This record gives sequence, C-alpha cells and structure tokens, in this order.
Amino acid sequence: MFTDKDFDVFTIEGLDARMRAIRERLQPKLAKIGEETSSFLTASCSDTFFPHVAKHARRTVNPPDSTWVAWSTSKRGYKSLPHFQVGLWETHAFIWFALIYECEKKPTFARQMKAQLDEIWPNLPKDFVVSPDHTQPEVSSLSQLGKEGVINLLDRLENVKKAEFLCGVTLNRNDNRLRNRDELLELIGNTFTVVKPLYHLSFE
Repeated sequence: MFTDKDFDVFTIEGLDARMRAIRERLQPKLAKIGEETSSFLTASCSDTFFPHVAKHARRTVNPPDSTWVAWSTSKRGYKSLPHFQVGLWETHAFIWFALIYECEKKPTFARQMKAQLDEIWPNLPKDFVVSPDHTQPEVSSLSQLGKEGVINLLDRLENVKKAEFLCGVTLNRNDNRLRNRDELLELIGNTFTVVKPLYHLSFE
C-alpha cells in the first residue's frame, strides 16, 4: 500500500513539485481507501458517508506537510462536519475521528463528551492519541493526557473558536501494516469502530 517513497513526497521542495507528487503518488491510494471504507462507515454509523481527498486548493506558496482522505455525510465537503480521516505526514500515518476549526458541532461534542467521560473513558485504548491541531504533527496519547488533560482540551474546544479535536491512532512510517492493504483496511475499520461513539456525541 504505502511505501517509503510515498512518505518521502513531503521532502520535495516547492509547492508545484510536491503537489505534483501528491497527486501522482498519494491521491490515487487515498482515493482507493476512501472508496473501500465508505461502505463500512455507512453501515457502521447508519448514515451515508462520502470520501473527500484533500485538494490543498488554497495553498499558493507553502507546500502541504500532510495529506489525507476524509469521510463525511455530505457530498460537498467535510470540514464543517464531524468526520473521519486517514492520512500521512513525512514521519507517520494517522487514522482518526476529527472535529476541525470550521465545525459548528465542536461545543456540542465537548459538552457531551465531558458529561459522559466516565462512561467513555474505559472504552478508549490508552495508546490512542489526541491532536489539538490538524496542521501540526505532534500528538499526545490518552495515557499521557489522563482524564484531566482530556477535559482541558474539551474545555478549550468548547470555548475557543479555532480549537480542534482529533482522536485515533498514529503509525510510524515503518509500520508493516502500512505496507499491506488488507491489514491497513482492517486497522482503519477497527479504529473507526472504537471512535464511532465520539462521532455520535456530536449530534446529541
């Protein structure tokens, strides 16, 4: 599935050259994952999901440091909705549930998750990670954050307009599961099953 050359795309200098490599090397693979996972999410979440491969259309100077495919219940886009993502940075891949800056459901999600955290917390694997910003590669594991750390992130998500919340797994670029299509698709499905309750919190 993904190779070292795929991750090395993010070392290419210049917007045009890197975008050309992203379009040629990464977008076809992400589109395939998008197609093959849409039916799983549709059946799992009891709603119709559509894949969206990131286009990076707003960039005019700086080349993207990551790219992804996202799934939402809208044919038109995903940024304003709770959604799921699979993507790559130079160092790692990620699979997660995402609420990013444009999503109006962030305060609802934050309140509901805080209210139900005692029930949700035991079911979240502590090696799962959380990111407060999809434009940065750094993440924290749930074991590092603890419940109080998660609550702090949720408080910020509820009250700060630009705050984000992404939760799932990351895989080092050398992880063999990234090389094998079937293993990767199974991991994506398993991860989305775990974070599916978080998705539903956004609509309560």
